[in-house]
Amino acid sequence: MSPKKISLEDRFLIAGARGMAGKSICKKLKAAGYGNIKNGGVIFEPPRAELDLLDLNAVKDWFKKNKPNIVIIAAAKVGGIYANSEYPASFILENLKIQTNLIEISWQFGIKRLLFLGSSCIYPKYAKQPIKEEYLLEKALEATNQWYAVAKISGLKLCEALRLQYGFDAISLMPTNLYGPGDNYHPKNSHVIASLIRKFVQATKNNNKQVTCWGTGLARREFMHVDDLGEACVFSLEKWDINKDNAPTDNNGVPLNWLNIGTGVDISIKDLAEKIANITKFKGEIIWDKSKPDGTPRKLLDTSKINSLGWNYKINIDEGLKKVIKEFKITEGLL
Repeated sequence: MSPKKISLEDRFLIAGARGMAGKSICKKLKAAGYGNIKNGGVIFEPPRAELDLLDLNAVKDWFKKNKPNIVIIAAAKVGGIYANSEYPASFILENLKIQTNLIEISWQFGIKRLLFLGSSCIYPKYAKQPIKEEYLLEKALEATNQWYAVAKISGLKLCEALRLQYGFDAISLMPTNLYGPGDNYHPKNSHVIASLIRKFVQATKNNNKQVTCWGTGLARREFMHVDDLGEACVFSLEKWDINKDNAPTDNNGVPLNWLNIGTGVDISIKDLAEKIANITKFKGEIIWDKSKPDGTPRKLLDTSKINSLGWNYKINIDEGLKKVIKEFKITEGLL
């Protein structure tokens, strides 16, 4: 068995540690024994007040002071269809700045290993299903989130370019749609599961007779609990070595620099809404506002590459929804 790519003595920077993905990654790293000062390890979780990722000089000064040697980029400006449509410049500009600052400074400071988190929205709107890593850039993107997608593609390709030109050990993971503790439940800027949970919990609380959902409900999506992503990140940092013979490759036998992370199982938005309605005990009518966009018709990732290395998801959608709805109710003072 090959040695781990990371060690208990490493100094981790989790950029975006206060977000949903970042919190889970920190939790899973600590559970695996990393960041324990007794072993000489550290996990840095700087808030924005301490480290402004949009400021290149601030990032450089922070690296000089704290000397991390493993960097995980979970920081990003994120949102659903509404937010992407309303703030396109913010989505592309802020994400480009955040990831470019971190990746470039990490390379300049000789970081041992970098993990960049992308998104499944990097793939074409009408990609073949399930979506393989090789389908990147084959066709046009989904228009409603193209700004975020272009930024994420740029980050992925910057990591790949630095590996090819300088041998910089930067890897990327492309997670499917995430949900879980710490999600954003904003009425307009949230992703689909958080948005639906908020709607149905409030509707049940207020004895509303109807809940209106966007689109036709026919679009299909894949969802993964964020704790599965946290485990996938630790697994990839430990086990995925692009230079090894067992490293996943593309159709031409060239080692891949990014891997899909997901469940391999999708569900229609209509069925998802009905699941959430049942769990929240909503008894009214679900109205579908067909004037609102569905987004990509279907988005299901092929995860066979990461599965071949030994990683698989653990939390199914029914178990995950029950957990996160309970967590949301507790935060809202309903339990």
